[in-house]
Amino acid sequence: MYIGVDCGTQSTKVVVVDTEAGRLLGEASRPHRLEEGDNGRREQHPADWIAAFRGAFQAAVAEARIDARDIRAIGVSGQQHGMVALDEAGEPLYPAKLWCDTETSGQNDALIERLGGDAGCLDKLGLVLQTGYTASKVAWLRETRPEIYQRIATLLLPHDYLNYWLTGERVAEAGDASGTGYFDTHRRCWRRDVFAEIAPELDAERVLPRLIASDEPAGVVRSALARELGLAEGVLVASGGGDNMLGAIGTGNIAPGLVTLSLGTSGTVCAYSEEPVPVGDAMVANFCASSGGWLPLICTMNVTSATNRVRELFGLDLVGFNDQLDRAPIGAGGVTTLPFFNGERVPPLPQASASFLGLTSVNTTPANLCRAVVESATFGMRYGLERLSKLASGASQIRLIGGGARSSVWRQIVADVTGTPVVCPQITDAAALGAALQAAWCDRRRTMRLASLCERLVHLDPMAAAEPRPANVEAYHQAYGRYREALQRHHGIP
Repeated sequence: MYIGVDCGTQSTKVVVVDTEAGRLLGEASRPHRLEEGDNGRREQHPADWIAAFRGAFQAAVAEARIDARDIRAIGVSGQQHGMVALDEAGEPLYPAKLWCDTETSGQNDALIERLGGDAGCLDKLGLVLQTGYTASKVAWLRETRPEIYQRIATLLLPHDYLNYWLTGERVAEAGDASGTGYFDTHRRCWRRDVFAEIAPELDAERVLPRLIASDEPAGVVRSALARELGLAEGVLVASGGGDNMLGAIGTGNIAPGLVTLSLGTSGTVCAYSEEPVPVGDAMVANFCASSGGWLPLICTMNVTSATNRVRELFGLDLVGFNDQLDRAPIGAGGVTTLPFFNGERVPPLPQASASFLGLTSVNTTPANLCRAVVESATFGMRYGLERLSKLASGASQIRLIGGGARSSVWRQIVADVTGTPVVCPQITDAAALGAALQAAWCDRRRTMRLASLCERLVHLDPMAAAEPRPANVEAYHQAYGRYREALQRHHGIP
């Protein structure tokens, strides 16, 4: 038995899997509170993640009807880029600034300039710094909270922090570390010279966690915590990784030829590569995979976070929202949305706000506005696919995950907008499943390949498949053209 954990923006999810039977035995989640403020501030308290883990773990084990002492290993997936700054006692000094926090855009611009612009970033890091990355958060803390910054003893990412809480070990792995902004994604090592540009007073050797391989254990669950959770002594904790990397594992995207597309709070598009990808586009994040290899990725910030705002505006539940989507025509009656409620990463518009364009007295209906925000979030995914170029264009299938993937209407929209067949895994919490698979791989790395584990657990759902319809593909080509024109007209994005 193996446990997979996904600590996301909205909740922490826990799954229990039996790798011998190839089955999910139990799952549960507990919500988090997101604190939002002016200037794009978005933060969470790490203590909330731990409370959510405890509740979800107990509920998932109870649903699985197993003895927790039979669990062999735990894997943790976490929202990428978050800054968790700890003091000498291992206690958080400040709430975790999240991936979707855009308060640090000024610091990010300054860091890019100091590193030599896009070309300098690509040379040193293999990618170009983005506002969401950890680097600008550290620079922001240094400038705005110097008394806290001076007390930093350790800098961790969210999944690293949960691993630390579980084991007492300060470690990191290449996949999640790729999104810090001070990690060389080609050579898979910390760039201490870049870190010195960000935080010159901090000793990288002391502050940054030890790097381990993706199939290497972070440690074992602390004895006192094992007793509390009902676990046996010596339960392994895998290296874990970022939610995008472990979501790729949870969809079987560990070899070339597939695309994983996530319709979550944010949207991500990624495709596996066996080699680092030469990047000429600053919007492509040339991250490492948590299965070996690389995982070039595009991330947009407004997917279900945007659709939920419109849904809640009209007081709709999910069934009612999907009903409104189904009522509206392709193109939402001429309504085009730029859904940048939280700013945007791709295209790079961290200070942008949302716009509804083309509204008239005839087309301003709940159905059209609901459809427009879903279509525009999907257009953002197509924009990202185009940035990935050959890796995405050669894909035979899109594996769709995230909350939005549960909507049959949205699945068809993705197939029609991208012109590519779409299918969902049977286990939709792909990051949590990927974490469990990585835990099993870590526990059995001398006897079992990760690919074999994926074959056992990653099953596709034929009832959640969608084929592109030629007439719809053509209609969406026109609607996507309007979206691109709006980007050009309002934000200067070609």
